[in-house]
Amino acid sequence: MNTASITELEPLLERARQARLRAYAPYSKFFVGAAVQTRDGRIFEGCNVENAAYGLCNCAERSALFAAVSAGCRPGDFVALAVIGECEGPISPCGACRQVIFELCEGDMPVLLGNLQQARQATTVATLLPGGFGPSDLGH
Repeated sequence: MNTASITELEPLLERARQARLRAYAPYSKFFVGAAVQTRDGRIFEGCNVENAAYGLCNCAERSALFAAVSAGCRPGDFVALAVIGECEGPISPCGACRQVIFELCEGDMPVLLGNLQQARQATTVATLLPGGFGPSDLGH
């Protein structure tokens, strides 16, 4: 993993915690927040947004990354991601989020997963999705 430690990523996790408070989760009552930091120091937050048609829901991780892309960020612009939720251990991104993270972020980028009870797990993008693929793997 690159040199970022759990302690160094705590401020980013705090931003994710604040984003979590804005989640719209009337069905699952499972509120999640994420924050992604760019190389130029900007931080983009995201929260989960549910819908009665579950296929239309969006996770916090993708919300944060999509907000960054909408602001002009591109693959390789990101240096760290933090995700938090109220669960027994550190939250675990879903498969769809892992694929989006893999495509937009470098494999060695640190990812901090946490919960509201201070459990933490530091990992990397590549560890979250072994065998992931992106545009270069598809001939683009």
